[in-house]
Amino acid sequence: MRLDKFLKITRIIKRRTVAKELADNGNISVNGEEKKSSYNIKKGDILDIKYFNKNIKVKIKDIPPENLKKDFIDEYIELIS
Repeated sequence: MRLDKFLKITRIIKRRTVAKELADNGNISVNGEEKKSSYNIKKGDILDIKYFNKNIKVKIKDIPPENLKKDFIDEYIELIS
């Protein structure tokens, strides 16, 4: 699954276009390396997201299905900080 789509489905970032812009401008790193929005995420990846004045660090527990209910988000991501 693409990085920008993952961020939208898991509701880390509410709009896919915003997630794409952040990634393509170098504000998202995966396992310490800057990645573009087209990067295919993998189970175990650690995302470091610079979003406005916040830094969000997330570990990917599993790849979610295309549609994800809000109640099940915790099964797919773990907030580190």
